[in-house]
Amino acid sequence: MIDLADKKKAAKEAAGLRDKIRHHNYRYHVLDSPEISDKEYDRLMRRLEEIEQLFPELVTPDSPTQKVGAPPLEEFGSVTHSLPMLSLQNAFNSDEVVLFDGRVKKLLGDKEFEYVAEPKIDGLAMEAVYRDGVFVQGSTRGDGVTGEDITENLRTVRSLPLRLRKAGGKIPSLLEVRGEVYMAKRDFAELNMRREEEGEQVFANPRNAAAGSMRQLDPRVTASRNLDVFLYAAGTAEGAAFETHSDMLEAFKAWGLRVNPETRICSTIDEAVTFHESLETKRKKLDYEIDGIVLKVNSLALQRELGEISRSPRWAIAYKFEPEQAITLVKDIIVQVGRTGALTPVAIMDPVNVGGVEVERATLHNQDEIDRKDVRLGDTVVVQRAGDVIPEIVEVLKEKRTGREKKFTIPERCPVCGSDVHRAPDEAVSRCSNMSCPAIVKRTISHFASKGAMDIDGLGWRIVDQLVDEGLLKTVADIYTLRQEDLVKMERFAERSAANLIRSIEDGKKTSLSRLVYALGIRHVGVHVARVLAERFPSLEDIERAGLEELIEIKEIGPIVAESIYTFLRQDRNAQVIEQVLARGVTYEKAAPLGLGPLTGKVFVFTGTMKSLKRSEAKKMVEALGGRVASGVSSKVDYVVAGADPGSKLAEAGKIGIEIINEEAFKKITS
Repeated sequence: MIDLADKKKAAKEAAGLRDKIRHHNYRYHVLDSPEISDKEYDRLMRRLEEIEQLFPELVTPDSPTQKVGAPPLEEFGSVTHSLPMLSLQNAFNSDEVVLFDGRVKKLLGDKEFEYVAEPKIDGLAMEAVYRDGVFVQGSTRGDGVTGEDITENLRTVRSLPLRLRKAGGKIPSLLEVRGEVYMAKRDFAELNMRREEEGEQVFANPRNAAAGSMRQLDPRVTASRNLDVFLYAAGTAEGAAFETHSDMLEAFKAWGLRVNPETRICSTIDEAVTFHESLETKRKKLDYEIDGIVLKVNSLALQRELGEISRSPRWAIAYKFEPEQAITLVKDIIVQVGRTGALTPVAIMDPVNVGGVEVERATLHNQDEIDRKDVRLGDTVVVQRAGDVIPEIVEVLKEKRTGREKKFTIPERCPVCGSDVHRAPDEAVSRCSNMSCPAIVKRTISHFASKGAMDIDGLGWRIVDQLVDEGLLKTVADIYTLRQEDLVKMERFAERSAANLIRSIEDGKKTSLSRLVYALGIRHVGVHVARVLAERFPSLEDIERAGLEELIEIKEIGPIVAESIYTFLRQDRNAQVIEQVLARGVTYEKAAPLGLGPLTGKVFVFTGTMKSLKRSEAKKMVEALGGRVASGVSSKVDYVVAGADPGSKLAEAGKIGIEIINEEAFKKITS
């Protein structure tokens, strides 16, 4: 039984912690002026999680712990905006901005006005709805009238509050706030690095990464992408009145909504042009992408007087920056072979400075992209750095052609091993058919040894290339046959470095099932999917025995990934390599087999995070006593174990009448 006095005390402490955490979120995300260290913030959050774990019924929808809790969606619903989300007309130089200013003056006559100038964030336009200060719905802009329902994904954005602050007064009963979800440059670079290591398609720029992350059916994937948001407009606002746009932004900040700190008030169009120039100079130092400024007449009354035309406001304009581009010559097109056998064409160009960085290579992605842009050997091209990171060819200057340019086609044979190249009917990528191709072997071994996989320190791609070229490595299993005396005979190796590598290989033999599965380099299986498989199956042998339908039924996997896993594990060559890896000493944490015990026939579902147990550990405890762990709530479930951030399973269990227990009760049952 729960001690009601303890429960009341816990409820009071939890409410105080939520207020403190919201305050510090406001100081950090809105004011950019934190009052406490990250360590102290984490301590507050952990304490709140402990209380909510002990008393799941005290969890509130707007608690800071509830950023991720919903199960994956089957598809996105649609949301109709109460007021249309308008698009903006563009200006590309100061003359066009001056013309815009002239049109505004003509329409307003003698009325005086000023502009608000805001950085134009290159992200995904969205709307967040708050009722009585609590976040209830999120949607994309869509066509301006109807967007996609991204409520659960938007909840995961760290800088978007789930409850508005009561800033010394009344908050609106209904507030539809609009803004831009974006991904910081550093997070974009890290995400692409991970995706490249996992053999996944990289994002072209931060905007695509943000949009792709927001359109994930599983909110946990979105939460892992470190998205942020800036708010800059309102739809309906019941219970709030503003005279100017700048007043509205100040109210946003007071309510805990994040507003871009670079926003300025400009008395004249000349001031706006000067601000545009200064921000264009500063943009490289910002950790987020901007592609211009947005000018808005500050007075809301004058905005209404000016009105709209063709779904664009007469009172605002997007003043775009000059893209950071350069012109250069395509000297050659080479083909690189990746870990999955994918052939990627790369343009080799005359070195050129783009945005302060010397660029001489640009990926062309695939044959379809080459054909679409009609890139040829010898072409003069415009190149830019997508997201200030990845060089890309924007267009071909066909008027510069001399007639000596040559069309390029991805070869029918692998440029590394000479094997046949195949392209599946439903894919844009061509692939080498020989999984023993040296290029594939090198990238496969590098992936196997990488930090997120087997984490073999000292076995970077340069060393791997050397070892493959010397014939010491043909498969990942050969890593465990390397000898120190063989290494010291090679360049880059002395006695000490050779000994360190052998020691690192030995130390890395003990790993986890999820790391080993990820290390195998199965196409479409990244860190997340590997973890899902390790939670679902107690051993690698169980994964190998799983049928295609059984894999498809796992929500986080689906038919395409399931087919890839199923096919990979049934290829004789792969099965042989896995057998050799295990025979040469690699071990992993293995779940105990199901058997008879005091929990035989009992089914458990876990939701949320437990204080002292990992989900995998709890699962092993249940299975060791003969019980079974299910992934979803149904009438066949006997217990739902609720930890911190319990999600929708808790509510589902309550509706069906399933017994809900906390971590302490679970430990008593399994002790």
